[in-house]
Amino acid sequence: MTGKLGLDPAVVARARELARSAGQPVVDLARSHTTVSVERAVLRLAGVSGADPEGIPWVNRLVDAVVADVGLGHGVALPVFEAAAREEISDLTLLAQKAAAGSVRFDVPVGKGATAARRSARRATAAGVRLIDRRRAERDRLIRRYGDPARRPWIYLIVATGDIYEDIPQAQAAARAGADIIAVIRSTGQSLLDYVPEGPTREGFAGTYATQENFRLMRAALDESSRELGRYIRLTNYASGLCMPEMAALAGLERLDMMLNDSMYGILFRDINPIRTFVDQRFSRQVHARAGIIINTGEDNYLTTADAVDEAHTVTVSQLLNEFFAHEAGLADWQLGLGHAFEINPDVPESFRLELAHALLARELFPDAPLKWMPPTKHMTGDVFRGNLLDGFFNLVGTMTGQGILLVGMMTEAVVTPWLSDRDIALQNVRYVLGAAGGLHEDFVPAPGGFIQQRAHRVLGEAVELLERITDDTLLNAIADGTFGIMKRPADRGKGLAGVARHEPGYYNPVTDILEGSR
Repeated sequence: MTGKLGLDPAVVARARELARSAGQPVVDLARSHTTVSVERAVLRLAGVSGADPEGIPWVNRLVDAVVADVGLGHGVALPVFEAAAREEISDLTLLAQKAAAGSVRFDVPVGKGATAARRSARRATAAGVRLIDRRRAERDRLIRRYGDPARRPWIYLIVATGDIYEDIPQAQAAARAGADIIAVIRSTGQSLLDYVPEGPTREGFAGTYATQENFRLMRAALDESSRELGRYIRLTNYASGLCMPEMAALAGLERLDMMLNDSMYGILFRDINPIRTFVDQRFSRQVHARAGIIINTGEDNYLTTADAVDEAHTVTVSQLLNEFFAHEAGLADWQLGLGHAFEINPDVPESFRLELAHALLARELFPDAPLKWMPPTKHMTGDVFRGNLLDGFFNLVGTMTGQGILLVGMMTEAVVTPWLSDRDIALQNVRYVLGAAGGLHEDFVPAPGGFIQQRAHRVLGEAVELLERITDDTLLNAIADGTFGIMKRPADRGKGLAGVARHEPGYYNPVTDILEGSR
């Protein structure tokens, strides 16, 4: 028996082996398919940028032109670079413009033409990957210069005005008030756009559009705050939805530090096709691994639709699957911001002890991961005094169980978009709890055989049983049956399915080639 919970190492090992068995068929599927977003990410790393007068990115226009001529299954790299050589065009954005005008045709090259196109594609995308490498080295230098926060958990705070030029001063003010990580919430519905908007934006709804320019502007602003405050301020956005691979590439190019990137969130809560999601998430995680980005997974969302006590084991199962998928894609443990949440109904007897058991189970199953602990949302009632107390209990569980990333809860959750004054009160709550009880995890040890240990053992046992059923029936069928978050999502339905293709013989992706060759 190990740790504070006395978990049986054989049971833990069994859980991980079952997660591998359940996840490997999905990895095999991802390795044999591509999507329009994967191919667009390849071309973005090769230098395609900008948008047409209607706001549609040139990278979309170029991929659409290739697909219209030769389909998606061969990948776009070889047809694009063969056409560029044939047309004597060195600027791929210009090639995209000509293709959109109908003045370029695409073919799948063979023989010497294929060899030359492969060489050119590899050279062009390698330049994009090298830029990601430079941005990662830049982050490392800044962390050495300014330092990390002196204590854990890191305080994670959201800005969500819809206007990047309003987000920036709010983010900088939040950093001054103690935030270590700024998350720029994405505009409602952007995950269902099959393109990435261009330029700075000021018109998002309940969040700000994720664009490369908005990434650049916020990163520059937080670098100013890092210099001012003497600690490195991290930036978070979203690699999810229909453009997950492109968001990952843009995050690497603009030195974002964390990205929300869950293996099933888009399937369950945005009805995106499961195959599209798993193919996109594998590529995006390979990019995140290379960029040194910490992913944040979305298990907390399951507990907003399913009961947090009855379905606690589904969170553990998802964490184990996310861990397997992340490791397979090359991510290290320090990059796994696995999600879990404080979402038990506070009227349930012993709700606080149950929360302690669930949080400590996650901490002990993934001891080297910077777990992301999420605040109460589902059972916030609009009573701001009760809400502030619940957030204090959430903060206390976080410090008692040694969480890595703590998202600041707001007492006005489910009432209004928080005012700045609400955020200040919430940060006071965090600072008080962390200051008064910051080392409590060193002293907190549940009673042997007591309530907390028994609950953790039960949840782990139920997770193993569920993983056994998933392994027997496949993960795709489990998702279709509503196993996670009670959402039923069949593999042959959902948004984005038309943008998926099985690899044809000779398929070539130079970015995957580079990333897998470096592992």
